[in-house]
Amino acid sequence: MSTAIHRLVDSCRAGNDPTVVARLRSGWAVMGQRQVLTGYCLLLPDPVVPHLNALARAERDVFLSELGLLGDAVLAATGALRINYAIFGNVEPALHAHVHPRFVDEPEPMRTANPWGYDWQQAPAFDAQLHAPLRDLIRQHLLRLGATV
Repeated sequence: MSTAIHRLVDSCRAGNDPTVVARLRSGWAVMGQRQVLTGYCLLLPDPVVPHLNALARAERDVFLSELGLLGDAVLAATGALRINYAIFGNVEPALHAHVHPRFVDEPEPMRTANPWGYDWQQAPAFDAQLHAPLRDLIRQHLLRLGATV
């Protein structure tokens, strides 16, 4: 099976994906293709697996620990109020975890809504020129946390 997650991991491995934040032990930290909330990232396992429960316990522990470290890095880099985490896999049946920074200045109706309430089609696409400084800052925080390989 080849999903968008498989293709994204292949692109990360090839070294030609500008959204890559860092290579972690469990996989790849990348910025989202749509920056619906500035600093939105994902953690992609490498190798790709169908879902969290397909990982052996030790691998799952590393993935979830690194998910938290990615959240710490995004929090520090963005100055967000908090981080929301999500793992679904219903649309793309391959494990991937979302890291959404949440901000105090979000529109009032969205402050307590989940990030999928935003209009993702209208969200800014990842732009290396615009988003590279934040991507690099998140990477620096991951380095300080000892999360990168």
